[in-house]
Amino acid sequence: MASHEPKKIHLNLFEMNTVGHISHGLWVHPDNNRHRFNDIEFWTELAQLLEAGLFDAVFLADVIGAYDGFRGGPETALREAVQIPNNDPAMIVPAMAAVTKHLGFAITFSTTYEPPFAWARRLSTLDHLTKGRVGWNVVTSYLPNAARNFGYDEEVPHDYRYEIADEYLDVTYKLWEGSWDDDAVVQDRTNRVYTEPTKVRYINHVGQHFKVAGPHLPQPSPQRTPVIFQAGVSEAGRAFAAKHAEAVFIGGRSVEKVRANIEDIKARAQALGRSPDAIKFFPGAAIIVGRSDDEVARKVAEFEKLRSVDGYLAHAGAGLDFTSYPPEERIGDIIARKDPGYERLVQRYHPDQRVGDILAHIGRLSSGGFYVAGTPKEVADALETWVDEAGVDGFNVRQFLTPGTAEDIIELVIPELQRRGRFRESYEEGETLRERLFGKGRSRLPEDHPGARYRDPEVRAAAGFTTGKPGGSALLAGEVA
Repeated sequence: MASHEPKKIHLNLFEMNTVGHISHGLWVHPDNNRHRFNDIEFWTELAQLLEAGLFDAVFLADVIGAYDGFRGGPETALREAVQIPNNDPAMIVPAMAAVTKHLGFAITFSTTYEPPFAWARRLSTLDHLTKGRVGWNVVTSYLPNAARNFGYDEEVPHDYRYEIADEYLDVTYKLWEGSWDDDAVVQDRTNRVYTEPTKVRYINHVGQHFKVAGPHLPQPSPQRTPVIFQAGVSEAGRAFAAKHAEAVFIGGRSVEKVRANIEDIKARAQALGRSPDAIKFFPGAAIIVGRSDDEVARKVAEFEKLRSVDGYLAHAGAGLDFTSYPPEERIGDIIARKDPGYERLVQRYHPDQRVGDILAHIGRLSSGGFYVAGTPKEVADALETWVDEAGVDGFNVRQFLTPGTAEDIIELVIPELQRRGRFRESYEEGETLRERLFGKGRSRLPEDHPGARYRDPEVRAAAGFTTGKPGGSALLAGEVA
């Protein structure tokens, strides 16, 4: 009887081009290097460390606004370094790619405020420079300050942001998959033809939100379309993931809830004609590991002592300040009085909960569903259990200390996973990020993905693509797919 090979675990490091990402307060720890985030060496050293540890990728979060909804302004976020100051995540990728050969890069970028043509060009450029190691974490941006930064008086409604995102993705697919043929670049020195003009097309997109002529400016990159990541478990978010995502940063505060969210998205994808196996799922994971129980206990105590309750409250973006209430105050009483910000309490807390208990819990290391503190064996046991019981494919690992968290996992956890046959022993030479997730020879979008339809000449013709001259009747009439 053939033995069943255990499912390999994928690991990304969850990072952000900032001081304080999600471990608020820990930037003050003497072993933390977060203050170096403006230095290129910070990122090149981290990239080399992750590649030595055989990580899949570094997953780069981002926000394009300040957390200024707490206590009426940005002061707490600024004081506590809650994702401010922060820099552009895409700008550090070339530096990290230059000192590595295998590490992947998932870059967060919002579809709500910047147009698709320029972003599609930047991602194709990065896919070329990295030789196919790039993914895009598609977000729609939720901070009111982000809206004001781009000329809006208030936040764009949640579900409407996903409508914009759906068309945004359609435009990028047209540019990446349909604008150029694979063999368009001929480099014919004899006849002085670099690119065959008949193999490059205007996309002539005219939609509700975007009007983009094309053609795409870069030639086809190794993956054409970067790996599409997505985060969000709202109704609109799950529908979007089922249609577009190849990897989902899945939410849920328990194994059972995560498994239910995964099953729901897979069923939705299958209903759209996609293979349910065409999507990988990654929850966030908080991992603290030590060589002994005493070492683990010391680290947990240090991190708990330094956590910033104010930082976590500011990050939550709530208008309600728990620290202004007596510890014995009931949540039900705050809701009944309709104090500012009470709406969020209805969804998140029980009326009988007390403010003091909530403050004691906010920012606790164990507050998420995927948290483990233990020896290498205990951590590996937990990761295996989560993979097998929740159906996840891997984890976006949260940083407590940089580079200490990654160093601990590489030195202590990954060798234990390798001994169990749960983690790669080496990289596959020359593989793209999509191949790392889905297998050798699968660098491009699968045929059942909606972006792949623009490879079909009949679909392109119906959508109004043209060669030679811009815009035809389809462009003028707005008759686009």
